[in-house]
Amino acid sequence: MKKLINDIDTVLSESLRGFCAAHADIVRIGEEKPFVRRRHLKPGKVALVSGGGSGHEPLHAGMVGHGMLDAACPGQVFTSPTPDLILAAAEAVETGGGVLFIVKNYEGDIMNFDMAREMSAGAVATVLTDVAVEASTYSTGRRGVAGTLIVEKILGAAAEQGADLAALKALGDRVNGATRSMGIALTSCTVPAAGKPTFDIGEDEMELGVGIHGEPGRRRVKLMRAADIAAEMVDAITGDLESRARGEALLLINGFGGTPLMELYLMYDAVRALLERAGTRVVRSLVGNYVTSLEMAGCSATVSMLSDDARRLWDAPVHTPALRWGM
Repeated sequence: MKKLINDIDTVLSESLRGFCAAHADIVRIGEEKPFVRRRHLKPGKVALVSGGGSGHEPLHAGMVGHGMLDAACPGQVFTSPTPDLILAAAEAVETGGGVLFIVKNYEGDIMNFDMAREMSAGAVATVLTDVAVEASTYSTGRRGVAGTLIVEKILGAAAEQGADLAALKALGDRVNGATRSMGIALTSCTVPAAGKPTFDIGEDEMELGVGIHGEPGRRRVKLMRAADIAAEMVDAITGDLESRARGEALLLINGFGGTPLMELYLMYDAVRALLERAGTRVVRSLVGNYVTSLEMAGCSATVSMLSDDARRLWDAPVHTPALRWGM
């Protein structure tokens, strides 16, 4: 295992310390617990809190700031944050408007965020992001993948503009319902504590429907041309959205950490052309490594169908370590 680490037990704490120091104008680390919070909170606003296992950077800590999250709770690598960490983050950023949890559809995340909600004395609601097109053989249901970023951005803008807790919950459910993702992996990744790849895959093989925790996908196939991979992704996404796939959409091509931007833009070109042919008009785009899986090579395509309101909220100003525009 070749990684830039000092000690397996201190990887997360040292990384968080560096992250918060590098973006000290936007975020700070929790006083009592190691969560990431906005440096400047807005009184009376609904606080948005998300989190999950580390290894997916810049999700979630990189989405903390104006127009997105108020706090992010990082667990150990690919491990859900604990309920006491989530509760501490929620209490630290609640300023009178209540708290909304944005939770990816993984059993550990759901269980621990639910426990934190039950432990909280304040008003807390939850939006569950389950946007993968199909459950993996290794998963109990649709997994929350890169579409989580879209939910966080749109809800973050609405919260910044004063939407209340009930309105944000309803909006999050609508955005989630209009969003689908499909991921593919060319290689596995290595969790530092394990010291070896999560799964073995041949040089001429790839995984379709892979998850962001490095788990294998729904089926393994021989390596395909990029155009054929794009066709698999688009067919799965539009097939799952059915008639809702016709209209204006946001297209996110997300890298898993080990894929060059040149290849991600190539995939964007191929996926966009196929979507347009299918009647999906791409009016907003995002390309890059946003929801990663350590050093895994591969990518995901996410399509989110946009109402006028969702498009306006996507365009609204945002200033976080990972997303910045309109400020």
